[in-house]
Amino acid sequence: ENPVLNHLLPEHQKKVLDRLSTDLPLTVTANLIRDEDYWKRCCTERWQVCDISNYGDSWKRMFLERHLENVVKCFIPNSTDPNQVLELIPLCKDYVRKLEVDQFLPPLQVDQKEETDDDDIGSDFGDDEVSMHHYDIGVLITALPHLEELHLTYGMKDCGMNFEWNLFDFTHQDCCNLAAALKNCHNLKVFKLTRSKVDDDQTRLLVRNLLDHPCLVELNLSHNLIRDKGAQAVGKLINRSRLETLDLCNNQIHHEGAQALAQALAENSTLTSLNLRLNCLEDRGGEAIGRALLTNTTLKSIHLGSNNLSEPTAMVFSQVLAQNTTLTNINFSCNHLGLDGGKQLLDGLADNKTLTEFDLRLAEVGQETEYLIHQTVWANREAARLGSLQNPSAKPL
Repeated sequence: ENPVLNHLLPEHQKKVLDRLSTDLPLTVTANLIRDEDYWKRCCTERWQVCDISNYGDSWKRMFLERHLENVVKCFIPNSTDPNQVLELIPLCKDYVRKLEVDQFLPPLQVDQKEETDDDDIGSDFGDDEVSMHHYDIGVLITALPHLEELHLTYGMKDCGMNFEWNLFDFTHQDCCNLAAALKNCHNLKVFKLTRSKVDDDQTRLLVRNLLDHPCLVELNLSHNLIRDKGAQAVGKLINRSRLETLDLCNNQIHHEGAQALAQALAENSTLTSLNLRLNCLEDRGGEAIGRALLTNTTLKSIHLGSNNLSEPTAMVFSQVLAQNTTLTNINFSCNHLGLDGGKQLLDGLADNKTLTEFDLRLAEVGQETEYLIHQTVWANREAARLGSLQNPSAKPL
């Protein structure tokens, strides 16, 4: 009511701030108070774990970002007043750099079991998708000019006995709203949409709006339902963006999708990390990826664990190890490379000086071969470490 805080002497300001309640309305404190000690009190009194290193070492940024996230997580469509979010935007927009929303509540449902006794399929099939749309996150993120990271999971926590599969649906309307908003988030660098049952059609819609994005460097679509057509769309994105990190772990990508990604890899000059763990590439997909790496000169890390790969893939990667001078990390864990596949990889490593991490756990290459490969990779790692000590200005591998 009397906003003269900034006109007080520093020692008087501190006395006032030390006595201010952390329960004051954000409409008052957000614009008036910059003192980090006050915002530290706000954070530590509200949350048990507070690591400001994830928030640019700013307590105020932490409070505003987490408060905004909590409001979105508790938003119930058709019940919560949208102004609860809209009123926060002018207070938070200059501070919010990252949003992590791991829950989207559905609209409140009428208990159909009490209304209909003639069937019991309502919980699985009877709910109309229209009634299950979630909060339109696009309204929020397009109003945050400094947003650089967006992590989303469409689903519900602690649903208990009220569990229904459609609580975890990422609907077509949800996808349309999000895709249109992403196109206008020009400063977005990291986008993660995980554990949300994203399918091929939704992936294609999202990718269409991310093509030629000016800033996006990391895309994570792991733990979804993406198959070959979705992977083909992502392949187009690889060469029409500045992507450096791509995570498609735990989807349903087969050899056709892998071949599309490989074709993009062969021509790409920005991607440094690719995670395809827990897919269904098999050797036709694994070989395609390997052949792409014979010409690719930027990828440093690739994860192909749990893809039902065997000796033919190992044979191609033997050539990769002999020729590629960029890769530093390869993961083949939980495949069936076999004893001969392991020997071929060992032969390929003979003159390799760049690979510093090679995971072959449960790849069936044989204990002796795995040990010899480990020794070679360890020598490369030590050489890289000594090189970085002798030349501190050089970036370590």
